Amino acid sequence: MFGRRAAPRNILPTAPLPDPIGETIQTIIALQTKAERDVAPHQRRVELITGFFGRPAFLYGLMAAIALWLLPNLLPAAWGIPHFDPPPFEGLDKTISIVSLLMTAGVLVRQSRQEYLAEQRAQLSLQLNLLAEQKIAKVIALVEELRQDLPEVSDRYDPEAEAMQQAVDPQTVIETLEETLTVELARLQNESRQAES
Repeated sequence: MFGRRAAPRNILPTAPLPDPIGETIQTIIALQTKAERDVAPHQRRVELITGFFGRPAFLYGLMAAIALWLLPNLLPAAWGIPHFDPPPFEGLDKTISIVSLLMTAGVLVRQSRQEYLAEQRAQLSLQLNLLAEQKIAKVIALVEELRQDLPEVSDRYDPEAEAMQQAVDPQTVIETLEETLTVELARLQNESRQAES
């Protein structure tokens, strides 16, 4: 009667997904599975430990350990408890520094793998976007061709549709972007120099 209420469960649709969506989901699952399978055992152990750093239990444990360190060192000596690290707590300071260094290194190791996975996903997204852009350009070209072939549709020149029929060259986009960024950065540097003088 006074027990916890069961959390609502997510109900997944049971209807079969269309083939392209199902294939896409299977591809994503396969990529994720491969990435997880390729993780070295030592990397997995480091990630397991650093994963613990982000949990509330770690924070509570850390606070308890600091309290257990400080309490005997702050109690009066008359109580008969030896002070192993009297104020200003140099031992605690060094211990926290070492633990912080290890935590930072562990988090960086974990982040580097996450960045690698993010880079792979970004590359995949870029390739899919380029492919989609080529497909869209082809569809526009086919629609324009169909429009010209239909006798009941008035034939007119559409410069925007003409431009959209051409797939964008990624190398040209990159070069233009780099050139524009270089000019913009130079302009910003000149403005900051002028503001300083």
